[in-house]
Amino acid sequence: MMGLHDVWFTGTATAALTAALFAGTPAVTAQAAQQCTPPPLPGKVVDVKLTDTTAGPMRVTVSPAEVPAGAVSFRASNTGTLAHELVVLPLAKGQAIGKRPVGSDARVSETGSLGEASRNCGEGEGAGIAPGSTGWVTLKLRPGRYELVCNFPGHYSSGMHTAFDVTK
Repeated sequence: MMGLHDVWFTGTATAALTAALFAGTPAVTAQAAQQCTPPPLPGKVVDVKLTDTTAGPMRVTVSPAEVPAGAVSFRASNTGTLAHELVVLPLAKGQAIGKRPVGSDARVSETGSLGEASRNCGEGEGAGIAPGSTGWVTLKLRPGRYELVCNFPGHYSSGMHTAFDVTK
C-alpha cells in the first residue's frame, strides 16, 4: 500500500491530486491523525519512539531496553512526520543490529517476525502508525536479543532499528 512516505512532490500539487493519491490511506485520514491513549497493557510495558526529522536521522528508541522474559507490551509512538511501524525480529547469536540484508523493495525480510505494532490507535498489524499517533502489541518473549525495526521502504537502511534484550 502506498503511504505518505512513498510519494514525493516537486512543485505544487493541487488539493484534488493530493486527495486522489492518498484516498483511503489510513495515515492521512482525519481519524488516523488523531492522538489516542492505549488501554492498560499487560506484562512489562516498553515505550518505543519512532522518529524522523528533517534535521536528523530516522531512529527507533526504546525504554527500557531490557526486560525479563514473559509478556511484553510494546507501546509505539510515532513522534515523526512520516507513517511508521514497529516489527519485532529475533536476532541470531552473533547477528549485529542494523546489518540485515535489504531487498530490492527497500525492506528487510520479516521471516521469523514475532509480531508488530502498525495499527493506528490500535493493537497489532495495520497500515501504519500516523504521525502523532500510537500503536501497540503484546508478545510473549523468551530470553534473547531482538531487533526492533520500522520496515517501511527505506526506513531500516535509514537507521530505524535498535536492540532489545530479554533476560531470564
